[in-house]
Amino acid sequence: MKTRFEQNHRVGTGIAVLVAGGLLAWSIIGASGQEIEGKPMTEKELVHAIFDTMRQVHGVKPGYRVVHAKGIICQGTFTPSKDAATLSRAAHFQGVAVPVTLRLSDGNPDPIIPDNSPNAGPRGMVIRFKLPNGDETDIIALSVNGFAVSTGEEFLALEKAVVATDPSKPHPWPIEEFLGAHPSALRFVKGTQVVPASFATETFFPNDTFMFVNKAGVKQAGRYQIIPSAGQHNLSDEEAKTKSEGFLFDELKTRLAAGPIEYHLVVQLPNAGDTTRDPSIIWPENRKTMDMGTISITSVVPDSSAVEKELAFDPTNLTDGIELSDDPFPRLRSKVYALASAYRQ
Repeated sequence: MKTRFEQNHRVGTGIAVLVAGGLLAWSIIGASGQEIEGKPMTEKELVHAIFDTMRQVHGVKPGYRVVHAKGIICQGTFTPSKDAATLSRAAHFQGVAVPVTLRLSDGNPDPIIPDNSPNAGPRGMVIRFKLPNGDETDIIALSVNGFAVSTGEEFLALEKAVVATDPSKPHPWPIEEFLGAHPSALRFVKGTQVVPASFATETFFPNDTFMFVNKAGVKQAGRYQIIPSAGQHNLSDEEAKTKSEGFLFDELKTRLAAGPIEYHLVVQLPNAGDTTRDPSIIWPENRKTMDMGTISITSVVPDSSAVEKELAFDPTNLTDGIELSDDPFPRLRSKVYALASAYRQ
């Protein structure tokens, strides 16, 4: 009989890199509680500890993002649905189309990771909505539904396990031990190994819960989902092996030359008793959803490489009509993102 470590090893010999690309993509920190020399960590110490660990992951290159290093900047529009304003009074949900800037990416910290590698996931989509009053608001999403861990303590332990894993050493590796003890992390890692047929056929999940406030002041918790109009399509292992190293980005450009790529921005609503604090817990598929509108990608920006070096997205960059919930992760992720942006510059 195989041990759980041998079973987890089947996830792939590149698991340390895969986890780095997939999990560090979120840079999540929960409540403080890690200890330094017997003393509880402050939030600031925890933020810095996580970022310092991120920089030690294999594949990180100076001048690039420490995760999702390989990406492309696109532009397009968001057109709200007729029902969007009933959920939120946010300016981009009031019936008028607004410009958007998007970044699509592989998850790995290595900027030259092949798109067809099982270590390249999860894919990322970040969106910046440019509002009529001159403000901006962001959404940051991954191609896996449900995050890997529930707390910041777990996330820092996971990062340390990634860095401590040496594939030349005997099993069980530190990362295998962690995955064996954390089923949600193992589920997440397996999800990152999927290779999509196209960015246009990938679904994205921010996973965090936000509060949507309408004109009457009524608040409703919800989680975004970004669903491709072309449907979800993934490649088999054999199909992925036949693809070129840059096939996702090349296919995106070819597809855009023929017309826009569209996604539906959906908000999933919880039932009573569904957690809003823990993004590792997936809400059931039978929960009510609201179609908030259509995201239409129309082109790649001409100077994508230069533009993406300057762009920094923030999960707490919200606008009137959208608020943080009791989910603590966006606030704390924002602090790590600030360190990462400064490091990249």
